[in-house]
Amino acid sequence: MSDEHAGEYYYCLKHKTVEPYAGCKAKDRLGPYSSHAEASMALDKVQENNERWDKEDKAWEGDAGTESE
Repeated sequence: MSDEHAGEYYYCLKHKTVEPYAGCKAKDRLGPYSSHAEASMALDKVQENNERWDKEDKAWEGDAGTESE
């Protein structure tokens, strides 16, 4: 591993654990994160972002009753 990726942490979706750059394939993980603690909260951050984006989408689209079928 080069110094270029030193201090990077990833959350592995396959193993459900935090790992360094030299871990699983990129398709199986989230990151990079700047700390082990931040990477360990990756799934919480994903859920938080999804909830926020869903709320923003609803606000952008307007009232649910105005959707055309």
